[in-house]
Amino acid sequence: MNAYDGGAGPPQGAEASRGPETPVEEPAESAEEARPAGGPPGARVEAAQDGPPAVSAPRSGVAALSPRYQVVAALALAVVAIAVCVHVGMVFLHVAPSNTVTKTHGEAIDKYIYPEFEQNWKLFAPNPLQQNIAVQVRADVRTADGAARTTGWFDLSAQDGRGIDGNLVPSHTQQNELRRAWDFYVGSHDSDDRSAGPRGALSETYLRNIVVLRLERGDAAGPGGVIERVQVRSRTTNVPAPEWGTDKVTSKPVYRVLPWWQLPAGETEEGAQ
Repeated sequence: MNAYDGGAGPPQGAEASRGPETPVEEPAESAEEARPAGGPPGARVEAAQDGPPAVSAPRSGVAALSPRYQVVAALALAVVAIAVCVHVGMVFLHVAPSNTVTKTHGEAIDKYIYPEFEQNWKLFAPNPLQQNIAVQVRADVRTADGAARTTGWFDLSAQDGRGIDGNLVPSHTQQNELRRAWDFYVGSHDSDDRSAGPRGALSETYLRNIVVLRLERGDAAGPGGVIERVQVRSRTTNVPAPEWGTDKVTSKPVYRVLPWWQLPAGETEEGAQ
């Protein structure tokens, strides 16, 4: 009896005689499905052997230009950078204190600056110090036996310099007291030592008190001596020009000698004590 009866099942050997299955094609992904999540329009997924798919973004900016235009853009940026450097350098030299470059090329700098880029201020210091100024003092002394004598010149600025040299923390007095007192006096007196303002007498008293105190500390009057009057002078010497400079400066010192100042009775008695 045949095992197949009334369609109860496929005949024996039916699977063996059946041909290979037809491959089923998967539906192609749409453009929206092929674009990675969160990626920009036009981005696509590139197959990778290992790891997650790599996403390549579309080029933008200079990278999107052709090589010819990239060269043009690079040249334009270089020209702009050079122009900015030249402008900043010219303005810096114009406002900087006088130096070797400005003395040699001053006319070219002025032609560039004026009138569009004119500046009316100076950088750092309008007139940097180019001189060494030393303050010196001497005194008329009444000795213990009643004789009178005049001391030699004491270089107070040199004493301050020795105290500052090699000192990691020099005092404000050593650095500024004498210098500021001299500047105060010069600024309030004319070249003939006449007071040029209401602070002239104050500046004279201030400078006199400083030099008398320095003399007393140095025992300039000697044992039992009394300082009766003092005289102050300045010694100005030019700072030597650098080796590459063209300036010719003299090394001869210039002195400004002030008149003798009589000490008030109170200061004289204090010095005697």
